[in-house]
Amino acid sequence: MEPPIYYSKAEFIETDTGNKVSRRATIAGPQNIILGGKTIISSGAIIRGDLRRTGPGHAVVISLGRYCLVGEGCVMRPPYKTYRGNFNYYPMKIGDHVHIGANTIVEAAQIGNHVEIGKNCVIGKFTIIKDCAKIADNSIIPPNTVVPALSLFAGSPGRFQDDLPESTQEMVEAQTKQFYTRFQPLDQ
Repeated sequence: MEPPIYYSKAEFIETDTGNKVSRRATIAGPQNIILGGKTIISSGAIIRGDLRRTGPGHAVVISLGRYCLVGEGCVMRPPYKTYRGNFNYYPMKIGDHVHIGANTIVEAAQIGNHVEIGKNCVIGKFTIIKDCAKIADNSIIPPNTVVPALSLFAGSPGRFQDDLPESTQEMVEAQTKQFYTRFQPLDQ
């Protein structure tokens, strides 16, 4: 069993669904962001829920599932494109049990469940990462890439490297739950 990771109670806000959000994270447009529960947003992370389509109505810009980790210094912003002269943002949907390493920039359209993204990666606009995929540290995934399920992508530009074992789902789920359990307040 790994040792606990202690954090300062003063720094993190815990929501009633068990999300732990650093006060040092920048959550822009929180009304447009959905956190599934037991998700950790680390210090220095920037989540841009304020970048949304113009027009009426309440728009979900970024949704994260359960047991996700957004590492320190990550930037998450919805993908955008200009179509027929109109500039538009598109929603970003992230599944359950997704770990995103420190200082990674994500502009994906969709990230499945049980996905691991390393540190210092760039996930290009409108990328789709299927379930149980893994992106190695320092990878740059070009825009519009589809990363198949159970595959490892690495490099710059990120390319297919290897197939992942069928047990990936169970392993990632165990890791994300264990990380959440280990993430404990330092009693002050």
